[in-house]
Amino acid sequence: MTDVPDPSVTFVAHGRLHLALHELRGGTGPRLLLLHALGRATPDTVPSWLTDWPGPISGLDFTGHGRSTVPVGGGYSAELLMADVDAALAELGPCTVYGEGLGGYVALLIAGGRPTLVRGAIIDDGPGLVGGSADAVSPTAVRSLIRAAAGVSPDPWVLAELSRDVRPADYASTVTRLAVTGSELDDPISVVGSARPAWLRAVVEDPSVVVEDLDAALRRFAAQG
Repeated sequence: MTDVPDPSVTFVAHGRLHLALHELRGGTGPRLLLLHALGRATPDTVPSWLTDWPGPISGLDFTGHGRSTVPVGGGYSAELLMADVDAALAELGPCTVYGEGLGGYVALLIAGGRPTLVRGAIIDDGPGLVGGSADAVSPTAVRSLIRAAAGVSPDPWVLAELSRDVRPADYASTVTRLAVTGSELDDPISVVGSARPAWLRAVVEDPSVVVEDLDAALRRFAAQG
């Protein structure tokens, strides 16, 4: 039986990888891009808490997740996923970016790297938000986590490697400054979750970062978008 192509999914090239970019809702106005948490994927439909967003809504499956390419042998980093989002922005144009868990950290990175394309970055709680310790973990311990067949999504390597991703607080602070100084928006970084790993504590100490609830963040960025 031949698979029927899904017109709501576009595959975007990122080097040798192909990233699934989902169109959850069309329309005109400011676009919202959803970045999922570690081990998850883009939802099939628009979440109920986004029904009031005034424009189109897209979602990106990170490398090793959902319908995107699962590479061989791992090698994941948050910066790799940031480059995934960069490829999506090249396809979509300017977006407000909502990130859950790991996606929240990636949202911060891309806001610093592409401040004129990211029309606000929202950081929320979820799997992968904390990252890992700076203490070394033996390769044997990592290999013991890899028990699934090649090509499975989410990739076991992505779970093992990005749950241990080291995020220095001073690095997060520098990225925040790049986002704030390069953006055309007032206060382009919003923190809506309650968790405070060390890197995120450093982010919220920046006077231009807004701590607010999710509805307020969505309204604020929709109005500026």
